[in-house]
Amino acid sequence: MSFLKSLTLAILATIFLTYVFGVGMLELMNLDVMIDGEVIEPLKAIGVSALIVVLLVVIALAIVLSVFGGLIFIGLILFGSIAMVTVGVFWPILLMAVAIWLLCRNKQPRQYA
Repeated sequence: MSFLKSLTLAILATIFLTYVFGVGMLELMNLDVMIDGEVIEPLKAIGVSALIVVLLVVIALAIVLSVFGGLIFIGLILFGSIAMVTVGVFWPILLMAVAIWLLCRNKQPRQYA
């Protein structure tokens, strides 16, 4: 699954769950969200909470991707450096092995139909 598709699905799932649980909690506990002494409509209150939750999900996703991305990058750098050192140390042996393989391999004659 691509990153953008996963991000979109995560945001939609977060909004849906926030809406469902938000309506349930507001009705179950008979809560009223107030701004400047005025009661906000339940849908607007849920919209504000959904926006905050989506923002927190995006921030958490950025942190997780940066940490795991950094670890993967460090791992690839270590693997690449070990591979380059190995090739750098053993290049004469590898060159001779390739030359011997090219000269001594069994050549099959072409068969024409």
